Amino acid sequence: MKTIKKIILVFVAILSISTMNAQEEKEEKKFSISGSVDGYFQTNLSAADNAGQSFGTAFAGKTGFALSMGNIVFAYEGEKVGAVLDLVTGPRGSGATFNSDIVDGIINQAYVYYNVSESTTLTMGRFNTFLGYEVIAPAANFNYSTSYLFSSGPFSHVGIKADFALSDDYSLMLAVTNPWDTNDISMTGEYALGAQLGFYGQYLNLYYDSGNNGGLGFEIDYTGGFDVSDSFFLGINAAYNDNDGSGFYGAALYPQLATSDSFSIGLRGEYFGRYGDENPEEESVLGLTLTGSYTVENLTIKPEFRLDSWNDDMPYKDADGMPSDNLSSILIAAIYSF
Repeated sequence: MKTIKKIILVFVAILSISTMNAQEEKEEKKFSISGSVDGYFQTNLSAADNAGQSFGTAFAGKTGFALSMGNIVFAYEGEKVGAVLDLVTGPRGSGATFNSDIVDGIINQAYVYYNVSESTTLTMGRFNTFLGYEVIAPAANFNYSTSYLFSSGPFSHVGIKADFALSDDYSLMLAVTNPWDTNDISMTGEYALGAQLGFYGQYLNLYYDSGNNGGLGFEIDYTGGFDVSDSFFLGINAAYNDNDGSGFYGAALYPQLATSDSFSIGLRGEYFGRYGDENPEEESVLGLTLTGSYTVENLTIKPEFRLDSWNDDMPYKDADGMPSDNLSSILIAAIYSF
């Protein structure tokens, strides 16, 4: 009898420990904190650093030593519902949020979601855009500076979206949001429509608003990529935008080669053009950005060379202060992720 009691007590103890561990694991899965901090140094090669000029794309537009962005993401995941709060600060965070929040550049994303079923999720709040290859957080991009395609489209949306997993290889997203980059409320009573069709890791994106009050108009965007080999990846982005006869178009290739577990090298080759009444000569630019990525634990060092060359426009100044159609620079960035 004593032996049986001892066995029962042992089983009870084991069960209690297992239950406590399961509860701890369940609690750990429910709440998470992540984020990144980054900064960079940049100097122009074809122009003086004191000329105050940059490539004209979003972020990383300073010469010398510069701060970029710090962000922290709080995420809670329940069995059916969850919430995400992504807070940002610094010049990149302020630029991404247009300083429209209570504190400059503090709310990047803030949304709640409901898993209606295994294949359907509803999300409401403010979430980063589904358009394009690049994103706001530098830790999630291979190249540190950003493309013209990314800089021309929306950064975030405020509204509601529904994600449908149609199968293991196909997905569909439908969205109704405030117009382009309206980070608080729609003051005009207008709304935008968005859709995304995913197929085998490739995504076809559609966006439409009226184009009024600084809106984007219509945009079709393709984002995807292919694993050419175990160490070589080719990313692709192409987009066309029209807003009452004016807009932009372009394409970018992102070949990336991993030479070791800690080092990769990648190129962004982008062709981007503008057309319409404001750009009757259809200005275009060829941008080449070569980036290295060296990782030590949670720290990533990114040295980068960039050269942009416009067709007819002369948006830059050379080292002598004369108008120039091209600008080149070197940059080194440090990104810590946690």
